[in-house]
Amino acid sequence: MENFFNFEDLESVYDVAIVGGGPAGLTAGVYSGRDCLKTIVLEKNFPGGQVAVTEIVENYPGFPDGTLGSNLSELLYRHAVKFGTHVKYGVCKKIEEIENYKYIHLEGNPIKIKAKTVIIATGAKPKHLEIPGENKFLGRGVSFCATCDGAFYKDKEIAVIGGGDSAVEEGTYLTRFAKKVFIIHRRDKLRASMWLQEKSFKNKKIEYIWNSRPVQINGNDKIESLRIFDNKGNKEYNVNIAGVFVYIGWSADTEAFKGFVNMDSTGFIIADESTKTERSGVFVAGDVRTKDIRQIVTATSDGAVAAKMAEKYLEEHFSGERNI
Repeated sequence: MENFFNFEDLESVYDVAIVGGGPAGLTAGVYSGRDCLKTIVLEKNFPGGQVAVTEIVENYPGFPDGTLGSNLSELLYRHAVKFGTHVKYGVCKKIEEIENYKYIHLEGNPIKIKAKTVIIATGAKPKHLEIPGENKFLGRGVSFCATCDGAFYKDKEIAVIGGGDSAVEEGTYLTRFAKKVFIIHRRDKLRASMWLQEKSFKNKKIEYIWNSRPVQINGNDKIESLRIFDNKGNKEYNVNIAGVFVYIGWSADTEAFKGFVNMDSTGFIIADESTKTERSGVFVAGDVRTKDIRQIVTATSDGAVAAKMAEKYLEEHFSGERNI
């Protein structure tokens, strides 16, 4: 990923600035670049976002045998830069609007990105358990990424919290390393797809703990046990484990945009399928948008729509200033 940290080749003004380099942002970069719009994508971690640290992607069209998340991220990145889109490292601190132009302020960098339109595609970040011991062991036993940290738990017993696709899929992946994986779910039924459920039920290394929730992570220098509350039995007990992987949902990554665009009560940016926000020239794509389904394929769809909406906006408001 050449020049990811180099800002020397920046344009003085961009037609489209995309905040977030996951599937939504990179797809928007493909479409905007292909339409000969001067485009920049700003990503604060790795191009591909959460997909880049996902082991296997099995539900993206065109990959019947599945594909590595890192591979899909690389392909999306290469596709965007092929059409001249700049993909750069940058953390958006805030956006301000001056005379119809948007200025993106970056953390730790005096450069301000000037753009005619902005597409917000920052996605969502994993929710925390908010229980005693979680903050103490963040990065030292509490993880949100099986691909990143699974290898540290070879022949150990670990816990996965959640009951959706991510929890079951990542729990199954962790059996490559762990001696046993406890999947702890607050209900007696999973929300994960039936295919993933059936696969996990056949895995002898997985043990489900139903109708239960974690209440405390115990340990001194390292995690020693997880205290669990049994909802049906109305009792607490400890399970000896060495690590906790949390997959209980996502919260919108929108702190930088408060006061700039309208959000719902949970922090997701309000927009319908058109991806238009209430602020002129600002669009939102992917998991950060108010929507019912959050998948890679819906994120890429949003990215394409947002790019086309941005192009239409430019034709209506900057028809004499196209940076071709």
